[in-house]
Amino acid sequence: MTEFVLIQRIAFLFVLTVALAMNAFAQRQTYADVTVIAERDVAAAGETFFAAFQLDLADGWHVYWRNPGDAGLPPEAKWDEGGALAGAFIWPLPHELEVIPGELMDYGYEHQLVLPFPVSVPADASGVITLSGTLDYLICEEICIPESADFEVSVPIAGGAVPNEVNGRLIGEAISRAPVPLGGEACLSGQGDGWVLSIADEQLAGAPSSLRFFPYENEIKHAADQAWTVGPAGAQISLTPGYGYESELPDALSGVVARGDGDARQGFEISAATCAPIAGTAGASGGAGAALAGGGANLFVLAWWALLGGIVLNLMPCVLPVLSMKVLGVVGAATEEDGRHLRAHGLWYTAGVLVTFAAIAALFVGLRAAGEFLSVGFQLQNATAVAGLSLLMFVIGLWLLGMFELGGSVQGVGSGLARRGGAAGAFFTGLLAAIVGAPCIGPFLGVALGAVITEPAPIVFLVFLLVGLGLALPFLLISFVPRLYRFLPKPGAWMERLKQFFAFPMFLSALWLLSVLGDLAGADAVIGAGLGAVGIAFGIWLLSGRTGAAKTLVAILGAVAILGGGYFGLQQTWQSGAADAAGAVSAGYGAASEPVAWSEAEVEAVLANGQGVFVDFTASWCATCQLNKVTTLRKASVQSAFAEHNIVFMVADFTRQDSAIADALQRHKRPGVPMYLYYAPGSRSPVVLPQLLSEALIMEHLNAIG
Repeated sequence: MTEFVLIQRIAFLFVLTVALAMNAFAQRQTYADVTVIAERDVAAAGETFFAAFQLDLADGWHVYWRNPGDAGLPPEAKWDEGGALAGAFIWPLPHELEVIPGELMDYGYEHQLVLPFPVSVPADASGVITLSGTLDYLICEEICIPESADFEVSVPIAGGAVPNEVNGRLIGEAISRAPVPLGGEACLSGQGDGWVLSIADEQLAGAPSSLRFFPYENEIKHAADQAWTVGPAGAQISLTPGYGYESELPDALSGVVARGDGDARQGFEISAATCAPIAGTAGASGGAGAALAGGGANLFVLAWWALLGGIVLNLMPCVLPVLSMKVLGVVGAATEEDGRHLRAHGLWYTAGVLVTFAAIAALFVGLRAAGEFLSVGFQLQNATAVAGLSLLMFVIGLWLLGMFELGGSVQGVGSGLARRGGAAGAFFTGLLAAIVGAPCIGPFLGVALGAVITEPAPIVFLVFLLVGLGLALPFLLISFVPRLYRFLPKPGAWMERLKQFFAFPMFLSALWLLSVLGDLAGADAVIGAGLGAVGIAFGIWLLSGRTGAAKTLVAILGAVAILGGGYFGLQQTWQSGAADAAGAVSAGYGAASEPVAWSEAEVEAVLANGQGVFVDFTASWCATCQLNKVTTLRKASVQSAFAEHNIVFMVADFTRQDSAIADALQRHKRPGVPMYLYYAPGSRSPVVLPQLLSEALIMEHLNAIG
């Protein structure tokens, strides 16, 4: 098992464990009826007959083949005493179970699975033989649930066998659908970044409706397209190597080749050694496309774009307010002549950033293994998280204004942060910068994250950590290069004034988050968060002025006000319903634009009418989206050009989670919004525009159609 598969399975089991915990107190319900059937009512001593597990699955649920694919677990029998009589399962030919198109693919069965196995009766057997135990299996729909079924089947032993015709027919049909050994020859060879599986067997020649290779192990990318050709002597199938196999061919590739569709499907077991393509197996093409899929993104290019994207993230408007805290800390810590405290400050800040991005990567990999899609900025699709961040920004603004102190005055921040709160403060600043900065997908960051969403887990972690390193790099360099931090100004009274100035970007950030909260949970949630902020401010005011005999009572009242304000501000998000999205579509574009709510059906209808389409995949929490809206999309000249060229302007609002929008982002390999699609009139294939728009760029594409 490769490292990628091991990590993927661990992530899948982690998500599975969480799902189990969430359902632990739910009413127990099974989604498969499991019985054991035998083709004999009476067996003869010394013979071998067949029995089978029959699993009747609920609609929409599936179980897995011997190789489950990218995620899953196959059925497994745990036998009681007497299990030695049972042989290995005979696996019927599986079907593809597409989890995420182009990204994750499983193999398994729906509706009903009859899983035969041979039973060898000892020559000296008499009386009754009993097979019993537990069948463990994972059954999945949108979620996966492990189930177990106890079983027992007893078959009398006599001088002559007595068949069970009904069971025999079911088991016989299942065995007939199992793959048979290939009569010809199979070879595996390299072609560019991919592989070619050549199969010489006249049963594969002709004109099959489809060909598909199902591997016994995980040497290939399961979700990749498998282009195939058929020649007079057999067939060739193009495969994409999996993680760990990009640089060399395996010694042998074993699995099953499925030919045809429906009831006419046939399966052939193959074991392909490494050799040259077999003559006569290439010919007319078929399948998902004749072009061989690539063998993965260039790791060095990904690393470069990720690092550069993280550096540019420092300039994004959603990060700048938080970085003001970092600027104060760096300038103060630079007062240490040996630079020791400044270096510690930079390292702790970097650690906070990296921990956050590692957590996001782990969540991304885990949910991807479970078949879910996690977009960049997912944390701002949760109303409670947005309300909490807004209150946090407000409290930081109060601190910057001087309503309360954290670890000493600004003039003593060099020693205070380092000795009393420096490590914790720098680490917290790194966490906060990464949390609010993650939704800001700049042009370079979009390239890296878009390319990595289908890559193995180790590459995902590497790219996310490099993004974090890029975000922390400017301050890390200042912390470790003496020539840089010696140019920093000396702390003084000016810093107190600068600190107060930075409070206002924090308040603006809190206000922006409140606008996002309104889109997510409505006006009641915004009012609740505002009242919560007032309560917190009142509590801080009480605590800052507690003196005299009643200071204990004042302290208690202040603490109650702070906790109560925080609870009330968040509690409203739990009770408020989602905001009405009807008016949100046109918000911020101006009355003249009249955007249309996006859907795949609406796009098809407009294109069928001979018009073109421009789709703005956006969210109110996406700073880059809002920047493009102000600088480009809402301009009268751009909107007039859309009308002139018969282009319908559509908006896909991803402020809240939307599965249709998430699917569209995945298909175009984008980790999140913004995404801009342009369909020229008469074209069904969209152009994916850059994430930073300009009026000239829009006009260039519109004028290209005349």
